[in-house]
Amino acid sequence: MKKTDVLIIGAGAAGLMAAYKLVKVGKTVTVLEARNHTGGRIHTLNNQLFFQHAEQGAEFVHGNLPVTLNLLKEAGIPYHSANAAMWRYHNGQFEENMQFIEEWDELLARLEELQHDIPINEFMEQAFPGDKYARLRSNIWDFVSGYDTADPRDASTFALRNEWKNEDMEAQHRIAGGYCTMIKYLADTCKAAGNAIVLNAIVNKIQLLPNGIKVFTTDEVAYEADKVIVAVPLGVLKAAGGEQGAIVFDPPIPDYSKAMQQLGFGAIIKVLLEFDEAFWESETVTAMVGTSLKNMGYLFSKEAIPTWWTQIPQRSTLLTGWLGGPAAFDKKDASAEDILKLALTSLANIFKIDADTLKDKLIAWYVANWTADPLTRGSYSYDTIHSSEARKIMNSPVENKLFFAGEYLYDGAAIGTVEAALSSGSGVAGCVL
Repeated sequence: MKKTDVLIIGAGAAGLMAAYKLVKVGKTVTVLEARNHTGGRIHTLNNQLFFQHAEQGAEFVHGNLPVTLNLLKEAGIPYHSANAAMWRYHNGQFEENMQFIEEWDELLARLEELQHDIPINEFMEQAFPGDKYARLRSNIWDFVSGYDTADPRDASTFALRNEWKNEDMEAQHRIAGGYCTMIKYLADTCKAAGNAIVLNAIVNKIQLLPNGIKVFTTDEVAYEADKVIVAVPLGVLKAAGGEQGAIVFDPPIPDYSKAMQQLGFGAIIKVLLEFDEAFWESETVTAMVGTSLKNMGYLFSKEAIPTWWTQIPQRSTLLTGWLGGPAAFDKKDASAEDILKLALTSLANIFKIDADTLKDKLIAWYVANWTADPLTRGSYSYDTIHSSEARKIMNSPVENKLFFAGEYLYDGAAIGTVEAALSSGSGVAGCVL
């Protein structure tokens, strides 16, 4: 049993950022990671013949986010714009528009009038009732479910108001080589200083002792440290004792356990489809649409897999499908083959191309069902009306030796992002010192 200054559970962005900051000031760390690779919900697929720098999980830098971009600059990792045209397929028609919610300004004005926080679905039903606003209510449900992967019946209106007021859709970026280049930089820095990152180490028990903490893994290895940072996904913390990946605290920490349950954690299924050609740029599709889709970056629809994007402005034959929120949760137990069928049917309905024809054009496909993954159990966090108070509890250490880190503990407009994870990891490292 090896003792270290700080033991970190989870080698995702938050855990590795905490380790990186601690190593920089001379602390020894050991990082335990349940998976067979670092990165957590960041995992870049990279094959010479297909899926070049395709992202299973986190893909975009949503805005000019200082922690992320400064880290990339420090590591010498380039990034490029992901800005591209937005299209919608609705009622059999394609339309290009940056703003698909026609009553957006009216919505923001009504949001500003709200004095007490309520779930966004409740707000929409109260503020925009009747048939006149049926499409607006539907669009907001889709937006909150898709972009925030949240349940609109549970998501905080105040938090969404803050997010929407600060969103910069003109500043979207992708990292050259994928997000794993950043993860590798953090991990390599830690290992170069003599610190260990232990893979396939699934923690199932954390024991608080009078003079430190013991951490036990499912393969019955014990680790000891003066201080421990728990940087696993919120979905894992929410898991009931006895479920795969769940962590038991001994003795129990009831206030923290209650706070974990009060924080929102979304659902997501991401589909990667690489075709033998960019069929959406074909002359047949161009004739059907009435204009070329060569500039299409994002495509929104009402199909079973509603959201799609290309790699524009980079040229690629990869299409990424995205299903979030309650609809993703409802399909979490579906097989990868069933999800693929839904994806191809959705594209067939949009582009009027037979699903079997599209299947024959595939050269690679992958379904990332993060909600069914026992080591993740969802996508990323969203605020409920209880999140503010719950976050205060989770951001306070237990007996000044057990700390929590993760994107769900970030309090700002970039909630649910890698920026949020990096910020939390950096912040908790400062608290540990």
